[in-house]
Amino acid sequence: MSEVRYAVGIDLGTTHCALSYVDLSTSERDEVAQDLMPVPQLTGPGSVEALPLLPSFLYLPHPDELVAGDLALPWSDSRGQILGELARSTGARTPIRLVSSAKSWLCHPGIDRRGAVLPPGAPEDEVPRISPYDASVRYLEHLRDAWNHSHPDDPLAQQEVTVTVPASFDPAARELTAEAAQAVGFAHLVLLEEPQAALYSWIHDSAGEWRNQVHVGDIILVIDVGGGTTDLSLIAVTEQDGALELNRVAVGEHILLGGDNMDLALAHVLNGKLASEGNALDQWQIQALTHGCRHAKEDLLTDSTIESVPVVVPSRGSRLIGGSISTELTREEVRRTLIEGFFPEVPVSARPAARSRGALTKLGLPYAQDAAVTRHLAAFLGMQIGATEDLPGFAPEGGGSFLHPTAVLFNGGVFKAEDLAERVLKVVNDWLAEDGAPSARLLEGGDLDLSVARGASYYGYVRRGKGVRIRGGTARSYYVGVESAMPAVPGMEPPIHALCLAPFGMEEGTQADIPPQEFGLVVGEPVRFRFFGSSVRRDDQVGLLLEDWSAEEIEELEDIEANLPAENRAPGEVVPVHLRASVTEVGTLLLEAMPLDGDEHWKVELNVRGPAAE
Repeated sequence: MSEVRYAVGIDLGTTHCALSYVDLSTSERDEVAQDLMPVPQLTGPGSVEALPLLPSFLYLPHPDELVAGDLALPWSDSRGQILGELARSTGARTPIRLVSSAKSWLCHPGIDRRGAVLPPGAPEDEVPRISPYDASVRYLEHLRDAWNHSHPDDPLAQQEVTVTVPASFDPAARELTAEAAQAVGFAHLVLLEEPQAALYSWIHDSAGEWRNQVHVGDIILVIDVGGGTTDLSLIAVTEQDGALELNRVAVGEHILLGGDNMDLALAHVLNGKLASEGNALDQWQIQALTHGCRHAKEDLLTDSTIESVPVVVPSRGSRLIGGSISTELTREEVRRTLIEGFFPEVPVSARPAARSRGALTKLGLPYAQDAAVTRHLAAFLGMQIGATEDLPGFAPEGGGSFLHPTAVLFNGGVFKAEDLAERVLKVVNDWLAEDGAPSARLLEGGDLDLSVARGASYYGYVRRGKGVRIRGGTARSYYVGVESAMPAVPGMEPPIHALCLAPFGMEEGTQADIPPQEFGLVVGEPVRFRFFGSSVRRDDQVGLLLEDWSAEEIEELEDIEANLPAENRAPGEVVPVHLRASVTEVGTLLLEAMPLDGDEHWKVELNVRGPAAE
């Protein structure tokens, strides 16, 4: 294997992917040779262009839809599938064959994420289906092949690759993302949270001036609203041996709320307009209308000279525009729907609303029930009020009602609309004024579409000790359930205690031995491991055994079913074991059990539904 030359960063996004890289052979401590790779992709039948972004759309054409050669790429054909710009434009006309938001489906706990469920609702006898995992593999394969085509002497499999994930991704989605990257040959892989990548990009773009823009005691609020998710993170600025350090102190819950929701809201507005004109749309036409709204929204939010954009809804399954229905989306409709609907001015005491749900529902993404990003933000800051109290250089909150950020960094394509960023900053500063705190200042970022990829490649450079590193580790404390030993009682389950395996902030690539306690492991028969997580219990240490807790403190994660090999032991035997936990380089939790009287070694990794246990 040749020596690693490049640190490559990949933003595997909900609506687009991007690839940035740093040439490690020419980068010095103060000068980073960073670049962006334009991605060759189909923009029309038989037409290939290299664009800065690869839209995260995959189209499954009918066998008779295109002729031979229409799908050819510089390195191969596209396996009968279309990725990128042509997939997005073609799918807007025929959404029944379009796979979109695969990243959001990848973190859906209610489905088999390896199952062929996309496009959702498409008739199986007409349209082939793929899994969210397979769609992620296809996007990464396209980026790998594009890289190898332009860098034949330095294949991507031999470079240091950092793939970004939402900070709120659950362990299953993290593991699937890592597995998809490994499936395409990325041997040197690291996962990085997107808000951290955005902050790394800001640090790099500041050319060293970031130290003059933030100070010890600052709390940076990173608000990342992308195509599918809203990610909220807090970074504290501390000092170590006279040098500034950045510490990630809090991460919000997983909020499936972003540009996809906004497109649906705009489609609802236009659907009502069409209905009033006597035009009733079926579900596939509404999907086409939603994709049309995405394009129109982007045009209206990024070009202040445009007052309205036409939106065309084709007939179902039609490849032609003829017979279609036309309407238009106006700037005022976008402003009213998005600003007031998703970023309302609310008090800091506001909390996301929860509605009563129907017992039966169609398969779909588990979107947040409350569309107001500002209410989710208020809940996050209220929950994190004590997040910095133990950090050096930070004064006590002094009776405030929420944690006070001193600076705000926006990320995500949604904030390309300056009106939306201005509204959020105004809301945050209104909250601070009510608490008698100074206003938060805005940290000016770079290109919101590219900052995550650029920050990821810079992180690869930083990992070599050549820049400032954000101290993060796990975004939660993690626990495993320990069943109490008690006599059988009709109708009563044995109490479950929670054993802390990994404290908040445990660094990737580290391990911790559980202090000696009496634990028994059941082998040779089906068992269930119950895992728990907490984003607010920051002081729990490895080995702490909790007997009770509140639902606001700790939530239960996906359990893991396993049948641990008994080898020379009797099925169902309870083996006294010593436990050890570690956080892998890609951020998953590994639990290992070693018997006190033998050489066996059992391990369970908190990853996907139905994982292998050894």
